[in-house]
Amino acid sequence: MPASDDLCFAGLIENARRLRTREIGAVELTGAFLARIDALDSRTGAFACLMRDSALAEAERADAEMAAGLYRGPLHGMPVGVKDLIDSKGVVTAAGMAIRADHVPDADGTVLRRLREAGAVVLGKLKTTEGATNYHHPTIPAPLNPWSAEHSAGYSSSGSGVAVASGLCAAALGSDTGGSIRVPSAFNGVTGIKPTWGRVSRAGVFPLVEFLDTIGPMARSAADAGAVLGVIAGADPADETASTLQVPDYLAAAGTSLSGITIGVDWHRIEADAPAPLIAALRGAGDVLRERGARIREIAYPETDWAQLFTLVVAGIGNVHRQTYPSRADEYGPGLGGLVEAGQAVSGIDVAAAINVADLVKARIRALFDDVDLLLVPALPLLTPGVGVIEARMGEDLAAAVRAFSYTVPFNVTGSPSITMPAGFHDGLPLALQLVGRHFGEAELVRAGSAFQSATDWHRRRPPVG
Repeated sequence: MPASDDLCFAGLIENARRLRTREIGAVELTGAFLARIDALDSRTGAFACLMRDSALAEAERADAEMAAGLYRGPLHGMPVGVKDLIDSKGVVTAAGMAIRADHVPDADGTVLRRLREAGAVVLGKLKTTEGATNYHHPTIPAPLNPWSAEHSAGYSSSGSGVAVASGLCAAALGSDTGGSIRVPSAFNGVTGIKPTWGRVSRAGVFPLVEFLDTIGPMARSAADAGAVLGVIAGADPADETASTLQVPDYLAAAGTSLSGITIGVDWHRIEADAPAPLIAALRGAGDVLRERGARIREIAYPETDWAQLFTLVVAGIGNVHRQTYPSRADEYGPGLGGLVEAGQAVSGIDVAAAINVADLVKARIRALFDDVDLLLVPALPLLTPGVGVIEARMGEDLAAAVRAFSYTVPFNVTGSPSITMPAGFHDGLPLALQLVGRHFGEAELVRAGSAFQSATDWHRRRPPVG
């Protein structure tokens, strides 16, 4: 029998096998995660709300169902966490905002309901930045990076990234509007999938920018993330923008060969943008992907006016908060308040110009996929920064800060799916790669991620916390 901490780091697929064969029980597995949360979350600060009693009740139910021969799939009895902007019936969903500290939904958001229907054990709600932006509300302590508390844990899905990396849950749900699954995955050394826009319902999720928001899984491996995506994806009458396309079996896509896959990469651009340790990690990742059968092809990553895309982001933020800002501005933190003010000041002419730039980005990215199946890029072209560094740059040098997101925001604008996963370490901190696919090409991303992880062990590393 594995030790308690080993269970917490074993990965979702491995523990699903143990649960199904009755090697362990869901109550035992849930207890291992709860014990680790009790021991460590005072240091990591990942949880906004721990749902201990309901989690243990769900684990007991899962054990009873499996003992009776009912098996719901790989999430049955699996302890997970959800970002605290996803509605949870009877439990506060604050979205990191003091203004919503008393908001208790009367129904689960669609993605949480689907987790429960798959038999998952919901451990609790995971912290997010205020309104899912780059900034935490001053009264709410931010989660801490388990590799180094002096370094950023990422932004709005930081609680999810910290919880998975620290072994506090088997998987978590995050959201991504400009990089908030990919950046915390990169900084915390976990695997995250940003699905195609519309692949996953947004019903019952507090928005940041509705035409960019996506909900996706964060886990220890590509296969684990694929298992979660397979549960939460699909059409939803409560969200007319959710795609009606059939959801593939993402786990079936996992494998070790990339024969027939062409991966595009712009080494010239990456070497101009990124620091040497990250370049070396991406070069090494390219070699591994080639060894697994992929063809690596040189491409030219499109250039554009990234600040124009940021105009769309802030305009969307301003729109979401028009009912409570400025009427309740004193309840907002300065970071979110500043973004809302900037968004509400954007003119219609500026939005029109930004839409024109977005259309060019969509066309240029779409054209790349005429010749390649996937793109290999950084998540962010920088090493994990110190706490607050990027946030400070947003106020001091907006152009430089916006350029840092030149490999994330464009793929929200295009609606493209991507997977981010560990590709090395430097000075004790994770380095990451991002693979981007065609619309609704998440199965290829799971395939590529699994092939890469079958040849590397970066995703198995454990942080020093605990």
